Amino acid sequence: MKVLKYVGLGLLAVVLLFVIVVMTQPSTFRVERSATLAAPAEAVYAQIVDFHAWQGWSPWEKLDPSMQRTYGGPASGTGASYAWSGNEQAGEGKMTITEAKQPSNVTIRLEFIKPFEAMNTTTFTLVPAPGGTKVTWAMEGENTFVGKAFGLFMDMDKMVGADFEKGLGAIKQNVESKAAPSS
Repeated sequence: MKVLKYVGLGLLAVVLLFVIVVMTQPSTFRVERSATLAAPAEAVYAQIVDFHAWQGWSPWEKLDPSMQRTYGGPASGTGASYAWSGNEQAGEGKMTITEAKQPSNVTIRLEFIKPFEAMNTTTFTLVPAPGGTKVTWAMEGENTFVGKAFGLFMDMDKMVGADFEKGLGAIKQNVESKAAPSS
């Protein structure tokens, strides 16, 4: 019986230590990636501000070929929305453009429903750069207890950042191929 008591106290101490470590993690997060594209800001902006164009570059569009998509509001710009429901990898959620300043900024409210609930803000900032347009894609939000615990085992910046890099690379390919002069 004494052994069980010590094992129980030991487990309680481990759990308590884990909770303390989790609670000391940052209460917010931010993931950001940038790329310079050899194309005018207007061409890049058009890829971002119209959710219908995302099928051509978003890294998440390829996760489920039979994903259900619903578009709402205006075709593009402030108020445009895009909802999806897919397999376990794609999950379920909705994006709504809350601000669109042509051709320099798009802000999106990103709501995840499945596999977990979360509300984040995503921004795309476009600024002139030598040879084209520098695009910065960022996502930020609150870190709940579960998010903080998850962050101890998984590097969200690395995970989401890799998807941002793929997406920026696909936008780059799309707009640069259209911007290239034909022979």
